[in-house]
Amino acid sequence: MAQILPIQFQEHLQLQNVGINAANIGFSTLTMESDKFICIREKVGETAQVVIIDLSDTTNPIRRPISADSAIMNPASKVIALKAGKTLQIFNIEMKSKVKAHNMTEEVQFWKWISVNTVALVTDTACYHWSMEGDSQPQKVFERHSSLAGCQIIHYRTDVKQQWLLLIGISAQVGDTQTNRVVGAMQLYSVERKVSQPIEGHAAAFAQFTIPGNASPSTLFCFAVRGAQGGKLHVIEVGQPAQGNQPFPKKATDVFFPPEAQNDFPVAMQVGQKYDVIYLITKYGYIHLYDIETATCIYMNRISGDTIFVTAPHDASSGIIGVNRKGQVLSVSVEEDSIVQYITTTLQNPDLALRIASRNNLPGAEELFVRKFNTLFQGGQYSDAAKVAAGAPKGILRTPQTIQRFQQVPAQQGQTSPLLQYFGILLDQGQLNKYESLELCRPVLQQGRKQLLEKWLKEDKLECSEELGDLVKVVDPTLALSVYLRANVPSKVIQCFAETGQTQKIVLYAKKVGYTPDYIFLLRSIMRINPDQGTQFAQMLVKDDEPLADINQIVDVFMESNMVQQCTAFLLEALSKNRPQEGPLQTRLLEMNLMYAPQVADAILGNQMFTHYDRAHIAQLCEKAGLLQRALEHYTDLYDIKRAVVHTHLLNPEWLVNYFGSLSVEDSLECIKAMLQSNIRQNLQVCVQIATKYHEQLTTQALIEIFESFKSFEGLFYFLGSIVNFSQDAEVHFKYIQAACKTGQIKEVERICRESNCYNPERVKNFLKEAKLTDQLPLIIVCDRFDYVHDLVLYLYRNNLQKYIEIYVQKVNPSRLPVVVGGLLDVDCGEDAIKQLILVVRGQFSTDELVAEVEKRNRLKLLLPWLEMRIHEGSVEPATHNALAKIYIDSNNNPERFLRENQYYDSKVVGKYCEKRDPHLACVAYERGHCDFELINVCNENSLFKSEARYLVRRRDPELWAHVLQEDNEYRSQLIDQVVQTALSETQDPEDISVTVKAFMTADLPNELIELLEKIVLDNSMFSDHRNLQNLLILTAIKADRTRVMEYINRLDNYDAPDIANIAISSELYEEAFAIFRKFEVNTSAIQVLIDHINNLDRAYEFAEKCNEPAVWSQLARAQLSNGMVKEAIDSYIKADDPSQYMEVVNVASRCNNWEDLVKYLQMARKKARETFIETELVFAYAMTNRLADLEEFISGPNHAAITQVADRCFDNKMYEAAKLLYNNVSNFARLAITLVHLGEYQGAVDSARKANSTKTWKEVCFACVDNEEFRLAQMCGLHIVVHADELEELINYYQDRGYFEELISLLEAALGLERAHMGIFTELAILYSKYKPGKMREHLELFWSRVNIPKVLRAADQAHLWAELVFLYDKYEEFDNAIITMMNHPTDAWKESHFKDVVTKVANIELYYKALQFYLDYKPLLLNDLLLVLTPRMDHTRAVTFFRKVGQIPLVKPYLRAVQNNNNKAINEALNNLLIEEEDYQGLRASIDAFDNFDNIALAQRLEKHELIEFRRIGAYLYKGNNRWKQSVDLCKKDRLFKDAMLYASESRNIDIAEELIAWFLEDKNYECFAASLFQCYDLLRPDVILELSWRHNIMDFAMPYMIQVMREYTSKVDKLEQSDAVRSEEEQKATDKPLVFSEPQLMLTAGPSSMPGMPGQMYGPGMYPVQGSYPGAMPGYMPM
Repeated sequence: MAQILPIQFQEHLQLQNVGINAANIGFSTLTMESDKFICIREKVGETAQVVIIDLSDTTNPIRRPISADSAIMNPASKVIALKAGKTLQIFNIEMKSKVKAHNMTEEVQFWKWISVNTVALVTDTACYHWSMEGDSQPQKVFERHSSLAGCQIIHYRTDVKQQWLLLIGISAQVGDTQTNRVVGAMQLYSVERKVSQPIEGHAAAFAQFTIPGNASPSTLFCFAVRGAQGGKLHVIEVGQPAQGNQPFPKKATDVFFPPEAQNDFPVAMQVGQKYDVIYLITKYGYIHLYDIETATCIYMNRISGDTIFVTAPHDASSGIIGVNRKGQVLSVSVEEDSIVQYITTTLQNPDLALRIASRNNLPGAEELFVRKFNTLFQGGQYSDAAKVAAGAPKGILRTPQTIQRFQQVPAQQGQTSPLLQYFGILLDQGQLNKYESLELCRPVLQQGRKQLLEKWLKEDKLECSEELGDLVKVVDPTLALSVYLRANVPSKVIQCFAETGQTQKIVLYAKKVGYTPDYIFLLRSIMRINPDQGTQFAQMLVKDDEPLADINQIVDVFMESNMVQQCTAFLLEALSKNRPQEGPLQTRLLEMNLMYAPQVADAILGNQMFTHYDRAHIAQLCEKAGLLQRALEHYTDLYDIKRAVVHTHLLNPEWLVNYFGSLSVEDSLECIKAMLQSNIRQNLQVCVQIATKYHEQLTTQALIEIFESFKSFEGLFYFLGSIVNFSQDAEVHFKYIQAACKTGQIKEVERICRESNCYNPERVKNFLKEAKLTDQLPLIIVCDRFDYVHDLVLYLYRNNLQKYIEIYVQKVNPSRLPVVVGGLLDVDCGEDAIKQLILVVRGQFSTDELVAEVEKRNRLKLLLPWLEMRIHEGSVEPATHNALAKIYIDSNNNPERFLRENQYYDSKVVGKYCEKRDPHLACVAYERGHCDFELINVCNENSLFKSEARYLVRRRDPELWAHVLQEDNEYRSQLIDQVVQTALSETQDPEDISVTVKAFMTADLPNELIELLEKIVLDNSMFSDHRNLQNLLILTAIKADRTRVMEYINRLDNYDAPDIANIAISSELYEEAFAIFRKFEVNTSAIQVLIDHINNLDRAYEFAEKCNEPAVWSQLARAQLSNGMVKEAIDSYIKADDPSQYMEVVNVASRCNNWEDLVKYLQMARKKARETFIETELVFAYAMTNRLADLEEFISGPNHAAITQVADRCFDNKMYEAAKLLYNNVSNFARLAITLVHLGEYQGAVDSARKANSTKTWKEVCFACVDNEEFRLAQMCGLHIVVHADELEELINYYQDRGYFEELISLLEAALGLERAHMGIFTELAILYSKYKPGKMREHLELFWSRVNIPKVLRAADQAHLWAELVFLYDKYEEFDNAIITMMNHPTDAWKESHFKDVVTKVANIELYYKALQFYLDYKPLLLNDLLLVLTPRMDHTRAVTFFRKVGQIPLVKPYLRAVQNNNNKAINEALNNLLIEEEDYQGLRASIDAFDNFDNIALAQRLEKHELIEFRRIGAYLYKGNNRWKQSVDLCKKDRLFKDAMLYASESRNIDIAEELIAWFLEDKNYECFAASLFQCYDLLRPDVILELSWRHNIMDFAMPYMIQVMREYTSKVDKLEQSDAVRSEEEQKATDKPLVFSEPQLMLTAGPSSMPGMPGQMYGPGMYPVQGSYPGAMPGYMPM
């Protein structure tokens, strides 16, 4: 039997498996503040980092590059506290932010989180608390005691309230013996009293423990010490006990240390609050488990071979978790299912077992509690028995049977009833269960003491049930409701809500608990009791989107009681969302109200709440109810609408008008006709309103036709009058005018004619003529507005209505007088009348129009008197003067004088009038008004060129000149002749000359202009020296006649020479331009012409020598330079002493290699300007001319040359000697080194490269040395290159491409010892070894595998077929799958047994296990079992067995099968059983079957049944028995004559037939001894009568007699017991009949103690008998006991 342990031990994690170095697992580097996080500080190379392991996700450690002396994680969240020196910081890892920081004034020796927001800090002198809240600083709590001086602080503890603080330290003490003892020192500090106490101790903890009988927990201080005399554990209470608490008695017990652990001492202590136990761990890895109440040691054992140096509470199991030095994370906790049993059986301490089981509600002590309860109950100690029953764990004794036993115990006189004592204890302890609650409440309610029940319910002392609610409901439905609610009986709760009128809670409760009652039944019930509440309840049923009940059924409930009003209110709310599916209900709502309350229906319809009801049906009901308006709203048939709409006196006119908006156009017109036809007088006004509002939809034309069809001009007038002001329809306006005339509304006709713009004036004019109105004003207005004045005058004059003509021109529109006059002239009206009319109107009309009208009819003289009168009156109106001028011209009344002197006439008008009559007068008129083009046209048509020429010269208008000088002007030549001969000769004004000349220039008439200018300039006129005219003459000659230009240049002196010369150049007259510049001594421009345009450098050189000016030489030099005459150009520049173009000179000279001349030029230039460029180019020129001495002298002196640039150029041009001087001068060792390489000075190059210390330089020097096979120097350079990882590949390729493999390997081997050696060096060397020196690769990898790039080396090893090295790398890279595959593919080179077994357990792909099995079968079959044992933890044993069975190798793996049979795997069991059968090992088979039952029992039994060996057939029978196949089992035993087994199996079958069949078989076989033995074995199965008969028939009574004697004895005992029981029952019945019916007993309160109860007479009653009311011992009046 497996050993029972009181603890559960578990390994959570191996830190080394998650990458933690074993060296970093220690007290100084690892911290664990809680069971959530482990924090480790480690150093990888030179990088310090902190590893945080979340114990809930151990596969993903968090690594942060943090350099700190200490790091501790918050016990609850991802907040880390860091300490570096005296600096403390707290960071939130998830939010990546700093929480707090502080600088201490002294070193912190130890620190620890004492809560989720407080850190305790321990220095050499004091202890501080630092809160994370706000900006608080560390607060000093207490000073360290002197007893802790020199101690290593290992822990800091507080109680839950942080009122007691404890500091723990240890120190080594050298003793007299050979060993040293570790001494523990503790300082206990009281925050309240502010005092400290030193205590010797190694480990301690605070605990909260509630002593039985105490109301509040006590604060206990537990500590352990290993002194010179031994180990002790102390448990004491600190502080004063709480009020009402009994003090905790101090406990002390010995701590046992084994003899082999003499130097062991406690290192950690934690308290498991759930089980009230103390976990104590020692340095040597022992765990001690103590009960905190008694300080009894429950268990001690060693759980770790290494020291557990850090611990924390394990909250999940209320245990302890810790880390040992191997990196194991271990936890120990109480094993709930076995600790009590362990204490009982192993420790033999039933009292402690009972105490722990009761206190912590743990299983395992059930028999102890039952035994103790029975003992106490039978001993009459009912109070103690009640306490045991109440305190038994898992409620094992709180059953109806226990209550019944207490009920059956009679109460003793003067004592409390045991049942009441039991209930009292239960009530004090906690809640009663269902049966206890029922049995207690039944008598309480019978006595009417429901306040006790209310009190218990309030205190949650009763377990509520439906039965309890039913019991209470009879007395108080409200209280019953509370019970039902607590018991969660929805049906009863809802019933109580309904009965108590709390209908508003029914729906809420039903939804809350997910119960669906019969709401309709509830509604009917509530409606019968309270209709108002019923209405509210009905509304609640439909409050949600999905009604809880069928609304139709709810309506039926309302209508059953004829509650129309309430039903209406309900439906209005229920149907408020107007859903389509609610259409029938909407119809029903409206129908009931139209029948019983039409006003309500009208209001509902008016609110337009519903849209899905039967509209046709409701419309008919509305009409019957007299609601015509609602009926019309719902009718859709035109016949119904026309029938109802004609009753307009019953309808609201405004609504009716709006209603027509919902009808179609055709229906609306039909309804209007019906209304007018029915009663035109009554309905006309409404029809007009309808027509007015909807005329756009119904069309105005259709409405007009309807009104006209009924000859209702009044309706037409009012209808059109309402729309005419907004309508643009001509027909509307005409019809309105017509209707207004018909109805005599002349003023309206006049208004429309005046204001409207929409009617047809012709049509209206004709209508008004035919209408013969008494007032002609409308006709006058129409004719005036639309220009029918002539027709109007004719109409009025012919109808003798002349007065209206005078009215028209005087009052209506005087401006129309000219037209009226024209009309009167056309009808031959008298001149006097016309003159009179003109005089009457005066000047309120247009004179032009009047003159035009009269002039058209050749009656202009008619106006002469009026015109002269107007002028006499001072009129300056042009029209008046124009008319008078025309009359004077026609009458030849001195017109020219009038035209010259009059200032008011219009020149264009009068000139135009004169053109045909007298052109000269037209010219006078046009000239007076500056009518240029009109004058020109007249002059051209009449050949008046002299007048035109004079006018143009005086006018001075360039645009006008441009117009007349156009080429397409056929009169241009005549005009020009007159200008030259006449006009210009007559003028003395220079401006006239200037404008004219410009005009000729603009018109591009050069020949004419030259002729003109020669006459002006050369003929010694007053304008001969005019500069502009001379310029103009030369320019014109340049443009028109180049042969004259040189003559003009020489003859004239007063012109603008530079400008003229430039123009000559642009016109390619280069000699003329040169002559101008030379004449005016502009030498630079002159030589520029020779160079740029004449292109004669010889003439230019001669001109320069003649002038000898620096500017001239400079220009010549630039030209020579441009033409490639470098030497000549440089000479010219030197003569000019001009260094300005040095850049261009340098470029050209460099290109032409004229370095000697360039040196001379640059020496001249350097004297003039100390430019960097000049000096730089001079240095380069020295180098190019190989004047190294001058070069060295120059650079050694002060200069501004860019030496580095020149050096680079020299280097590029392979002038290495010059470059060497220059690089050396500027100390550019990098380039100097490369230069020396080109010069073959390799040692100097290396020295320079060392000074330069540049990677690029090292590379170039190195490569040059390699190319020249200077490998020693190349290696010196290479060592400076390989330390740069980026350059390594290029260097290696350079060596490899040239075949220098040995030298490359030597270089990299030398680089291994460098301080800056990096991974690339080791990696590349490994690759080179794989290619060129495979024998050295393994040694290299074993030394430096951690410093190589393993994936890269893996590829190289694979390509080189270095299988052993490949496996080694796969193992180090943790690619275990590939390592195994490689070993299996190449076993000769790569396989090693120990390595293979070590690696194969780490593979991720389990399939490799089975490939490995095949590999071992093929390669090393004798080692297969060793491999299987290694693979066992992760292997699928079923699959493994199937594999071996398939290959026929089951016998080979028998040791494996034996080893894993503990797993009780079916395939394993069957394979091993088959193997044992084949080996005929029946003992092994029987042991296997008994120990492991997971196999096909029947199949194996059937196989064994046919085995040739009897022992295997016996096992087959045994298997049949085990599977309840008793008959087959017994038959097989009978067949093999295994009599003992047959009898045993028959007995165990408990089957009478099998037993009797076996008896019969024995008798048939005459085996009477076995018959007798069967009677004993199967005694309780055999029937005595059958045995007696068989014995008698076979004459074997002697064999059956012992059986018969036993049967007779048993029957006799049973009869005696029955007689005794009957006597006792009779006696009890007699006593029950003698009992009095009522006893007068005092009242008993359950809470009262026994001392308050007076003596009671004893009583008894039989089982199942209950005393009547008031007869229960100690019961109150009215109390009905159980």
